[in-house]
Amino acid sequence: MAVSPAVPLLRVSELGITHDGETTPAPASVSFDVAPGEVVLLLGPSGSGKSTLTLALNGLLPQAVPATVAGSVEVDGLDTQSTPVAELSTRVGMVFQDPDAQLVTGTLLDEVAFGPENLRMPVAEVLARAEEALRRVGLWERRRDNPDRLSGGGRQRLAIACALAMGSPLLVLDEPTANLDPAGIEEVYAALAELVAAGDRAILLVEHNLDAAVGFVDRVVVLDHDGFLAADGSVDDVLRGRAEDLHAMGVWLPVSTLAALRLRRAGFRLDPLPLTPDELRAALDAEPAPASSSPRPPLLAESTPDRSSATGGLGEKGWSRDRNAGATDPDPLITVRGLTLRRSRTDVLHDVDLDVPRGAFVAVVGANGAGKTSLIQALAGVVSPPKGTVHVDGLDVGRADARTLSSRIGFVFQNPEHQFIAHTVFDEIAHGLRRQHLSDEEVRVRTEALLERFGLSAKADSHPFLLSGGQKRRLSVGTALVAGAPVLVLDEPTFGQDRARADELLSLLSELNAEGTTIVVVTHDMQLVTDYADRTVVLADGRVLAEGPTADLFADDALIARAGLRPPPLRRALQGVRNHPELSRIARLADLPDAHAPAPTSRSQFRMDASEPTPIDPLRLNDPELRTGTAAPHATGGAA
Repeated sequence: MAVSPAVPLLRVSELGITHDGETTPAPASVSFDVAPGEVVLLLGPSGSGKSTLTLALNGLLPQAVPATVAGSVEVDGLDTQSTPVAELSTRVGMVFQDPDAQLVTGTLLDEVAFGPENLRMPVAEVLARAEEALRRVGLWERRRDNPDRLSGGGRQRLAIACALAMGSPLLVLDEPTANLDPAGIEEVYAALAELVAAGDRAILLVEHNLDAAVGFVDRVVVLDHDGFLAADGSVDDVLRGRAEDLHAMGVWLPVSTLAALRLRRAGFRLDPLPLTPDELRAALDAEPAPASSSPRPPLLAESTPDRSSATGGLGEKGWSRDRNAGATDPDPLITVRGLTLRRSRTDVLHDVDLDVPRGAFVAVVGANGAGKTSLIQALAGVVSPPKGTVHVDGLDVGRADARTLSSRIGFVFQNPEHQFIAHTVFDEIAHGLRRQHLSDEEVRVRTEALLERFGLSAKADSHPFLLSGGQKRRLSVGTALVAGAPVLVLDEPTFGQDRARADELLSLLSELNAEGTTIVVVTHDMQLVTDYADRTVVLADGRVLAEGPTADLFADDALIARAGLRPPPLRRALQGVRNHPELSRIARLADLPDAHAPAPTSRSQFRMDASEPTPIDPLRLNDPELRTGTAAPHATGGAA
């Protein structure tokens, strides 16, 4: 770990930020330094102020984004509130949570050259920097393409290249790998590791994918729910030493650490706490199984009889459902036949045939550019498919009008801002209910219930664009839910979510699925796929490479490699464990032994922080008792 010099590259002192129109600061009061050569990971629950803090580091806030700022931020000795943003851009390179927010030109090469050109650098140096940056992120061969032709992950790489080309001593990355496939994540972190190896640059990283980041960072700063500094120390001190506290706070931890916490509860010692698959495997092979351990048999290539909120919790909540995931539905809800889709004179989908069974929970996976988002947008009619190629419950999507489609299928965009239309969070939810010609009182009661369920009651009067990334995602899901469509399609549903909120969202999706809603998700989170989806569609180069029960597909290492993916972290950790063969075939967190996990219930149990109000079950929003205000809130349970 780097030793802090007398004058740090970044100094944050008692920083508190209150957006215009808000009354509560987030962050509230934070102080920390970053030295040249350091890679600092910034963690915290959704709404704690992580992204807001990053905007203050290059002066965009408050110079471009109105806000009241207490305390100070200095970068390379310059005060970011008074130093012009143009000057700060030579010290701070930014990669925003939404890459579309910073792309402005017509080709990849022009995009990366744009920043250095504005610094009036010689042409030769501009081109050299642009080429080096594009090569680092694997986009040099596409330098003449329009950024609009890139996938979401491709645009994320491009945004990183733009920041690299500036040569700034401080690089600030807000969820830089959220839209990247596993191979792309590895490439980006390899490039960043080379960048900081010289010791003259520093990186501040906001990241939820700790499985990828844990080997890259050397220090961790944690904000709590209220935006105050909760921890600041080495990876060992914070992620290993305070893992239980972080888990209770609702932030992400590596999958291997989540598994180890669960196994500890079942009697395994596992000390020190593992952070990586290799460490977990080695720790398990170093000790005998505890006498009290009696793990359930793994559920590979079978039905998935219980779903747990295993992505971020420890599998303590679940639901039961009897369905043979491998069976062919004679009457699929969604049928795709011969779908070929063209964008910008390029075919992005080629002759796709696909059936989605009624009531399935389906994950669509593949490398960046495989056609995942294009496929689900065609399913939902967001982009119009050729007539006769896509049917949802008998409806030809290519011929249907928008109102009819919205009653059949709800869609949640990769970038939540793309679907916001109202000026307040309340009205954003209420809009869909008003279109159903409900009374004002019913709209109010159901909107308030849904806002409470998603932890957005305090933001009811806020503009949707002023929410945090995680809050925007929850709002976008809420707007899709209110229509009550039988199909819900989500593009990267956990992007921008803290662990507790992702846990709640996926539990909600599982409960909707248990009651008959067909769920289709696009995600790069292979552990999420394994834990929740009963069926998986693997895309490659715009074609269906494979489709079937999730357990079967992820047991095929050759298929996963051919698709440019990686096995889920838990499978990588447990595969080949010698001293505990009963664990070696487990791929889902929910299937690990856990002495304190309650039995699965017929409904998912939602975990909420003790400080938050008991939520109302949104699936009861049609309950007449709720409409009159006489029903008790739906009980919660299952503490981590």
